[in-house]
Amino acid sequence: MAASVVVVGSVNVDLIVQVPRLPARGETVIGGRFREAPGGKGANAAAAAARLGVTASFVGLVGRDDLGTRARDDLERAGVDVTHLGESDASTGVAAILVDEGGQNVIAVASGANADVAPAHVGTAFDSMVAEHSVVLANLEIPDGAVAAAAARASERRWPVVLNPAPARPLSRELIAACQVIVANEAEAAALDGVDSLLANGAGAVVVTRGAQGADLHRLEDPIHHQPVFPVDVVDTTGAGDAFCAALAVALAEGRDLDDAVRWGAAAGALACRDVGARTALPTRAEVEELLTG
Repeated sequence: MAASVVVVGSVNVDLIVQVPRLPARGETVIGGRFREAPGGKGANAAAAAARLGVTASFVGLVGRDDLGTRARDDLERAGVDVTHLGESDASTGVAAILVDEGGQNVIAVASGANADVAPAHVGTAFDSMVAEHSVVLANLEIPDGAVAAAAARASERRWPVVLNPAPARPLSRELIAACQVIVANEAEAAALDGVDSLLANGAGAVVVTRGAQGADLHRLEDPIHHQPVFPVDVVDTTGAGDAFCAALAVALAEGRDLDDAVRWGAAAGALACRDVGARTALPTRAEVEELLTG
């Protein structure tokens, strides 16, 4: 059976403005260029996993609006199974993104339908899944109850759980202990009381992504494993973390060890920075393998 990744998370439409530099507080920067693109941390990760050649299923909600229709169509075109992408009376989520010439960004999100993802919706989706084995990937752009339900259902099936705790907020000990891997950037890890706390509360491993400094894999009683960054010409870092998490989940679903999975994540995350938009530069399997072997 083909490797399978189930993503439980958010769907947004990204409204992107490229500007010469990011504005200071209260400042207006003119001369920008605008584009609309599909987004949402969950949907980005599902699209990234599908592009890497595995069976990718998505669990979440969009609104009953034109943005929701476009978001669903984008996922289908990306090869994602949207059987469990439901609809809400709320509007489809929207992210406003400013990107400067160096590829750095600031993002504001109106959650919309993502805030309505409920444990019941997640449970119904998992009940109908027929895969013998999957890796479950979740993020925190949906309510805590939905994330906890995904982790609980995954644990019942002995499916590994990868959690990207973004945006960071306090996690229950039960959720932490259900995660085989937590992938957080430096700010998110600090907001969650640090790597040592996450490991002490039961996380199997913690990967801290550090931008241009690569990523560090932490495990209890093991030395820190450092993964250097793969050099690319950075245009936009939006979605790089989602690509990292997706590739890591894909590698685990294919039976690779965690060190190798982190390498896959780093390669995919780097390649995802080559163009503007969270999904524009999502790499293929061939591109990741070429970077890893080159």
